[in-house]
Amino acid sequence: MAPTGYAWQEAFGWHFGGMSFHERPCKRTLFVQPIQHVETPESKRRIHSLLQVSGLLKETVPIDSLPATLDEVLRVHSQEYLTKLTELSECEGGDAGDCAPFSPGGLGIALLAAGSAISMVNAVLDERIVNGYCLLRPPGHHAERDRGRGFCLLNNIAIAAKHAIEVRGLERIVIIDWDVHHGNGTQQAFYDSDKVMFISIHQDRNYPLDSGFADELGQGLGLGFNCNLPLPPGSGDGAYREAIRAACSLAETSFGDEKPQLIMISCGFDCSFFDPLGSMMCHSETFRYLTQQVKELADRCCSGKLILLHEGGYSEVYAPFCGLAVMEELTGIKSKVQDPYLEEVAMLGQQELQPHQQHAINSSLEKIPSRILRGDPSGN
Repeated sequence: MAPTGYAWQEAFGWHFGGMSFHERPCKRTLFVQPIQHVETPESKRRIHSLLQVSGLLKETVPIDSLPATLDEVLRVHSQEYLTKLTELSECEGGDAGDCAPFSPGGLGIALLAAGSAISMVNAVLDERIVNGYCLLRPPGHHAERDRGRGFCLLNNIAIAAKHAIEVRGLERIVIIDWDVHHGNGTQQAFYDSDKVMFISIHQDRNYPLDSGFADELGQGLGLGFNCNLPLPPGSGDGAYREAIRAACSLAETSFGDEKPQLIMISCGFDCSFFDPLGSMMCHSETFRYLTQQVKELADRCCSGKLILLHEGGYSEVYAPFCGLAVMEELTGIKSKVQDPYLEEVAMLGQQELQPHQQHAINSSLEKIPSRILRGDPSGN
């Protein structure tokens, strides 16, 4: 069995977002009582704990990491933004931009998360492992060049992909994002690049409200290398299975006769039926299927080179079972743990693909330039 890498640092649990008014576009008044910030360490720690108790961690290769260097971060983020983060981190913390609060020392933890992603890329490309999972915190896919957004300070997956391109010499990378929220920061980082095919499967018009639309196709050299598949609220297992099959088919042919050299996944568990920040209906077997599909894609295209980076997922109760299903599929090892909620959620209505969901997927794919769909990115 080919080894699977795994990265988790206790320091990730020390990132602290403070109290929250449950950030929404509403006025903060006396009548909005603050709560503990929804992005807490617990959902991630409980994933790690269940992996440990299940015995699965013993079957993985621990991937150590160093913090990302400033040069590595500056491939994605601006110097002005990094200076702001440094100043806030060395004082009392603050907000990195739009709903991205952090405490003193928060930048150091974010650098460690980004560095873990880079280390996983190196481990896969050096063939020490065939695939790997980075259980990261803070998440990254919302972070833009000049600001943090949506709990994200640094864009972990974009930083790691830039490393793969500029240091390791890769020219064809696929990034698939199945977090319930659109990966706006990752989209921005590669919007004019023909070296990264970015595909985002997300809830339509969730966070952020200003991106994630099907007509955002890239620009310049990157035209056609950006695909958004916004799904209607209430989408469940059937819709996500259809969406990931479409995404993998597009990914496999997006570079024409050349195959992708690395598959990277922004893995969020917030499209589960239990999650407080999404309105979707997925369950642990959905995530097992998503992982199976991208693993088979990697096997067909790049000798199995596959990396999953953790993004969202805020149900402390249910995210661990989703994470376990993903890791079982990555390792090819089935643990004795059973999802105690699976039977109930699988019986909930409309889990199968609905006509309006199929229409949403088809409508998005119809916007992709025909040269990309037919596997001829140069348009010859």
